[in-house]
Amino acid sequence: MGARTFYVYIVASRIGGTLYIGVTNDLVRRVWEHKTGATESFTKDYDVSRLVYFECFEDIEAAIHREKRLKKWTRAWKIALIEKDNPNWIDLYPEIAGG
Repeated sequence: MGARTFYVYIVASRIGGTLYIGVTNDLVRRVWEHKTGATESFTKDYDVSRLVYFECFEDIEAAIHREKRLKKWTRAWKIALIEKDNPNWIDLYPEIAGG
């Protein structure tokens, strides 16, 4: 069985807008679900669908631990994390989705 990859990600409504942090084993599918409002959720209610940050992990426990830690961070720290590599809050979804 091949190695699996797990992702901790942050989606936003807009630059400086509402943030959502999640974990998944299929980042393309999960962000697509946020973008299309596929399920009734916080992200659908607040139009949170711009992928602005993600990290990769080989171990699900490590990914879940990181997600929980990030959720406890202050908003300023989360924004600094996003802006370190994505200062313009560009939607990274087209890059990961291959289009």
